[in-house]
Amino acid sequence: MKTLAIDTSNQTMGVALADNGVVLGEIVTHLKKNHSVRLMPAVDTVLKETGVMPAQLERIAVAEGPGSYTGVRIGVTVAKTFAWALGIPLVGVSSLEVLAQNGQRFGGYVSPLFDARRGQVYTGLYANENGRFGNVKLDRITLLSDWLDLLESEREPVLFVGHDLAKHAEEIADRLGSLAVFARSGEQAPRPGELAILGEQRAAEESAHRFVPEYRQLAEAESKWLAAQEQKKHG
Repeated sequence: MKTLAIDTSNQTMGVALADNGVVLGEIVTHLKKNHSVRLMPAVDTVLKETGVMPAQLERIAVAEGPGSYTGVRIGVTVAKTFAWALGIPLVGVSSLEVLAQNGQRFGGYVSPLFDARRGQVYTGLYANENGRFGNVKLDRITLLSDWLDLLESEREPVLFVGHDLAKHAEEIADRLGSLAVFARSGEQAPRPGELAILGEQRAAEESAHRFVPEYRQLAEAESKWLAAQEQKKHG
């Protein structure tokens, strides 16, 4: 099953092509640049380098969020367009789950983490259970302090993964002490090859048109607009 994977949900931009669990090609960048400008050239390069024509694709996998509001929209829009134009299935995978795959061999919990500003983080908890690595506490947006309360009560080692760790590492270490383990620099970015493999394993959406991203919260501008409308109603 030739699966094209697209991830522009956060700082990392990733494109990969996999076929039945084997990653054939992958492009990953960690630059704070406009994903909308670089995404299609990256897709074109991966397809050309692997010798696969667009018409040969059988599935599209996309990182559905949470993450950057604009970044998520870019990746999902391109993925939906490919799926619709080629008449192939579209599969959405949590951006946090993709990132968590970097810790699937860790002997404890794994907490992928994206900064969500104002003391909040996007995160979830993953672990190996019954021979399967997956989500054991649902992805969420939460205050980091509340998340650390929960992890402290678990009294198990936790591997933290993500580019935004530097913003929160001191608070995490102060709270969890030796239970907190931080991924090395090379393990902090999501891999689109993992996204492609996860996408091959999931049931596809019935309709690409009905697929919606998982933002976990409204964009700041949208939140302010809704608050203003609510104030007008009661003003």
